[in-house]
Formats: sequence, structure tokens, C-alpha cells
Amino acid sequence: MPPEDGTFHSPGSLEGTGSLGNRGDLFDPACPTRRLLDRIGSKWTAMIVIQLHDASPGELRFSELKRRAAGVSQKMLAQTLRSLEHDALVARRVEGTTPPRVHYRLTELGESLYPPIAALREWAESNMKTIDSASASASAS
Repeated sequence: MPPEDGTFHSPGSLEGTGSLGNRGDLFDPACPTRRLLDRIGSKWTAMIVIQLHDASPGELRFSELKRRAAGVSQKMLAQTLRSLEHDALVARRVEGTTPPRVHYRLTELGESLYPPIAALREWAESNMKTIDSASASASAS
């Protein structure tokens, strides 16, 4: 008997999910969703995308990003920015001053990542209180 609409063929598999279509197995390293989450799933990536999106006039210097992303180490910020630049989500501009001033901005592709991150942020702000309460209740049991 074929699976009902919305059922999974294997853990993590989205194939045969009716309205979701055939998107592949999240446990497969080649799955586009998994590959994207592996690249942008860190909290620092989301914070940097939000900060660069909100920046006026559209770019921030490294030092300003460091100040806005409270808690990030200089090494982690540099690593995350390098990764985002490598993935064409962030563009880097260097001023030929001494010392050089390095500016970052979202690319068009990076800007297209902002709406899903903003939606996740909104969902978190609406639901984390409930999740924290459930977690506290489960821990107390």
C-alpha cells in the first residue's frame, strides 16, 4: 500500500510528501537544505546577515560589526565573514588607507537570505517563551 500524503519514506526524507514535493533526504549530505544549513546554520551568520541588512548606508566596517555582534570573538567574526564572502553572500571592500579599512555588505544573494532569517527571528520572538516554559517543565519532571 502506498504511503499516505504527508508521510515519510525514511527518517528525514521529504520524498512523497504531497505538497512538499520531492526535495530529498535531509540525512543525505547532497541534500540542498542540509548543505545550506551546514553553511549558514550558525548564530553568527544570522546575526551578521541581520546587521548588514539593517546597516545604513548598506555596509559596515569590521570593527562596527564586531561591536554590534556582542559576544563574537574577532577570530570567529573573521572566519564567518570569510565564509560568507566565499559563498557570495557578502562582499568585501578594502580602503587603501593605513591601516586599511575593511567594509562588508550583503550581495544581492545575501539580501535574498534576509527574509527567511527575519521570519525565523520573528518566529523565535513569538515562541521562545513557550519553548522555554516547556523545557523548564520537562526538566523539573
